[in-house]
Amino acid sequence: MLNIDRLIRRHQNWSRITAALFYSLSVAIALNMFWEPGGVFASGITGAAQLVASIIRRWFDFSFASPWGAVSTAQIFSTGTMLFLLNVPLFFVAWRKIGHRFTLFTILAVVLSTIMIRLLGNLTPLTKDPIVCAIFGAVTNGLGTGFALRNNISTGGLDILGIVLRKKTGRSVGTINIAFNILIIFFAGFVNDWPHALYSALAIFINGKVMDSLYTSQQRLQVMIVTDKPKHVINEIQDTLRRGITIVHDAEGAFKHKEMTILFTVISRAEMYDLDQAMKRSDPYAFVSITESVKILGRFYEPKSD
Repeated sequence: MLNIDRLIRRHQNWSRITAALFYSLSVAIALNMFWEPGGVFASGITGAAQLVASIIRRWFDFSFASPWGAVSTAQIFSTGTMLFLLNVPLFFVAWRKIGHRFTLFTILAVVLSTIMIRLLGNLTPLTKDPIVCAIFGAVTNGLGTGFALRNNISTGGLDILGIVLRKKTGRSVGTINIAFNILIIFFAGFVNDWPHALYSALAIFINGKVMDSLYTSQQRLQVMIVTDKPKHVINEIQDTLRRGITIVHDAEGAFKHKEMTILFTVISRAEMYDLDQAMKRSDPYAFVSITESVKILGRFYEPKSD
């Protein structure tokens, strides 16, 4: 049993390392090939890092001598460097509120991102059209961020705050991300111009939606099951999904006037396949209705991120 646990943990670790590497490549490509050439700002801390780097480049860029030759402040405080520096306080939040292993892999993702942004800094942009850059940069970054979150690591920044606040408010990570980014859009209008601020808003919106489409474990679904085999269904769901179930006895089907039982539970979207298999094993003829749940009050089991 100990060997199996060790193998599972090793597989999880390699999955997280792969996710961190994939995210770092995604954000580097999004920034260097799309967002920065198009004058578009990203979401969250990445966008804040762009803003600070842009302000330094435009108004506070000066050179000074160093043992390695002349160095400018724009080179030192680049987007990649600022991305790491702005994330440092949030590492402490993640360490205390989420989990230690989660935080270590988050640090790995941010460090790899900083390195990749610098290594791929000379990529030739495909286009400088701001709309195209906003859309494709958002899709590229959203895929990397969503894949990282799906593998239980964060990409730093607002992802950490989003996960912490989601546990308290029940709102999706993408929605919280969009709410925080209103300030990014506002300052983008001053640093560049207001049309580019609107392109940044488009990028932030698409980025949030792509994240939510991949990070399905935080999307809640309410399930209603009408069955004449309640014990089989309850045992199968609780063994497979570890979910609580509310039972309504003495229901009656209008067609055959057969006594039925109604079961209610809430699952995450990531558990849809497991629910489907559990129903096929316990009662393939049961009537199952699944609807999106806007908000959950009370206790809802979530696997720990650590």
